[in-house]
Amino acid sequence: MSSFYTRQGDDGTTGLLGEGRVPKHHPRIEALGTLDEANATLGLARAQARSPRTEAVLLEAQRDLYSMMAEVAATPENAERFRTVDAARVAWLEAQIASMSETVGAPEGFIVPGDTPAGAALALARTVVRRAERRLSALLEQGEVTNVELLRYLNRLSSLCFVLELLENQTAGKSSTRAKT
Repeated sequence: MSSFYTRQGDDGTTGLLGEGRVPKHHPRIEALGTLDEANATLGLARAQARSPRTEAVLLEAQRDLYSMMAEVAATPENAERFRTVDAARVAWLEAQIASMSETVGAPEGFIVPGDTPAGAALALARTVVRRAERRLSALLEQGEVTNVELLRYLNRLSSLCFVLELLENQTAGKSSTRAKT
């Protein structure tokens, strides 16, 4: 058998980190899939980034998302063992946002994504991170996950994506296009 598949999920279930399997449509698996999508979109943005700072920050955030995915994939009795996203990681994101805010100013209104390839990828990443935030919020409400720092992290990560979009546009010498309101 190939090491790229196990056939264990052919029955429509997937394993958790710990004992047990759940249907592939379970809210926990939906949240994991959305976190995975968020990670992939951050990778797309990182691959197109012009600013070395963007690349470094996104890579660290991607690593945090993998850690978050492990905690979300763990059964409740194993979740603590995989916990690495905490208040310190949220503070790290806040520090990144504050530092970059000194370089790029806040726009005077809504902006339309698409001024640069990296900026557009970051706008997409922001929307996927927001969806992951909604999925995780439901898991917290249902008691499936207990670490509230995961939700705070995603909330700040979406803000970081926006600031990075502005930074990438600025680095490329482009002004962010304002929406007509």
